[in-house]
Amino acid sequence: MIPKRDRYWLKNAHIPACLIENSNFLIQTKEGLSLVDLEISEGNIVNIIPASFNTPDTDFVDLHKGIIFPGFIDIHTHLDKGHIWERSPNLEGTFDNALTTAKNDSQTYWKSEDLYRRMEFGIKCSYAHGTTAIRTHIDSFGEQAEISFEVFKTLQKQWSERIILQAVSLVSLDYYQISEGIALADKVAELGGILGGVAYTNPDLDSQINATFLLAKERNLNLDFHVDENGEIDSICLQKIAEAALRHQFTGKIICGHCCSLAVQPPEVANKTIELVKQANIGIVSLPMCNLYLQDRQPVQTPYWRGVTKVKELKKQGITVTFGSDNCRDPFYGFGDHDGLEVFTQAVRIAHLDTPYEDWCSSVTKTPADLMGLPKLGRIGLGLPADLVLFKARYFSELLSRSQRDRIVIRQGKQIDTTLPDYSELDDLVLNH
Repeated sequence: MIPKRDRYWLKNAHIPACLIENSNFLIQTKEGLSLVDLEISEGNIVNIIPASFNTPDTDFVDLHKGIIFPGFIDIHTHLDKGHIWERSPNLEGTFDNALTTAKNDSQTYWKSEDLYRRMEFGIKCSYAHGTTAIRTHIDSFGEQAEISFEVFKTLQKQWSERIILQAVSLVSLDYYQISEGIALADKVAELGGILGGVAYTNPDLDSQINATFLLAKERNLNLDFHVDENGEIDSICLQKIAEAALRHQFTGKIICGHCCSLAVQPPEVANKTIELVKQANIGIVSLPMCNLYLQDRQPVQTPYWRGVTKVKELKKQGITVTFGSDNCRDPFYGFGDHDGLEVFTQAVRIAHLDTPYEDWCSSVTKTPADLMGLPKLGRIGLGLPADLVLFKARYFSELLSRSQRDRIVIRQGKQIDTTLPDYSELDDLVLNH
C-alpha cells in the first residue's frame, strides 16, 4: 500500500536503466536493471539514488527489488471497434472477413451511445492497467466521422486529467482524393488529430499517397498509416510511403503500422525498404498479437509464420520501433485487454526479444511517448510526474511469466483503483443481437 502523504520514498526498486533519465551513475544488472530508491513529493519524482539501507525520515515502502515501469503508452489502438465480438464475431478468423464483419457492425450499431460506452470501456481497462496515453484510429468514412469524432472529443475532455487521448482518421487513401476526404482532413486539423489511412497496393497508390502528404503539409498534420498488413511478397506500400516522404521533404512525424509483408520479402527488397524508412525517419509500430491472430489464417491448416515485421532488423538500422495493443475483442482480434504489459510480454515471446532484453521495454513506454510528442511520459526522471506501475516481480523472467494482476498503479504520486470494468457493463450492447 502506497502512503497517502504528499512525500514518501519507494525503496529497493528494480527499474530498467533505459527508462531512467540520466542513469549513467547507476549500476546495472546483466538485464539492464538498476536498484534504486525513489523519492516522490507532491506528485513528482524529486530524487533518484542508488538503493541504500538508510531509513528516510518520511514514509517509505520497501519494494524488495520489485520492478517499476513508467506508465504505458499505447500508440496504436481501435477503441471504436472494441468489444463487439459477442455480437459480431469473425468465425472464419480471416482478415477479409474481419473487414466485412466490422463494416456491417458499424453500419448497424455505431451510434453515439454505443461508441461512447465501448470506447470508454477500453479506456477504463487501459487506465486500470497503468496506461497514461492512447492513440486510437477512428473509422472516418462519410457521416461516421462526425459521430465518432464527437464521441472521441467528449471522452478526451472527460479523461483529460487521467489519460491523454489522440485520434487518427482511418480511411483508404483514395478517400483523400475526393471532396469528402479533403473535408475530413480539415476536421482532423480542427480536432488537433493525426491524418491517417490504409495503404493498399493498387495502380493509383502513388497518387493517393501524394494527395495524403499534400493535405498533411497544407494543414501541418502528422501522418499515421496502416501498411502491408498481409503476407504478400509484392506488397511494398511501406517503401512507397518512404519514397513519398523523401520526395515531399516532409518534416512532420510519420508512423507506419503493421508492415507484415516486409518479413516475407526477399532480402534485397526488404533491405531497400528499410534503408528508405531510415532516410525518411519513419517510426514503425508492430502489432504482434493482432497480426499473429490474422496472418496466414487458413482453414484446417496450421500457420507457419508469426505475422510480425522485421523489428530487430529495423531497430538495428536505428529506426524507431514500438509495439501497440491494436484491436481488442473485435473481428480483427478476438482477445486483448488494453494492457501494455501484455503487449510487451507477447512481443518478447513472439519476436524473441529476450536474451538479451536490451532496451525493448522502451518500445511500450518511452519510445511511443516520443513519437506521440509526449516528452514527459513513458520515462522516470527528476521533476517528471510520478506515473508509475509497480510489480512484485523482481526480474524480467518473473515479470513476463505471470499476468501481474496484483500490480500497483500510481498516478501523480497517488495509488489508484485498478479494478477492471466488468464485461456485463456492455451486455445490453453486445448480447442478443
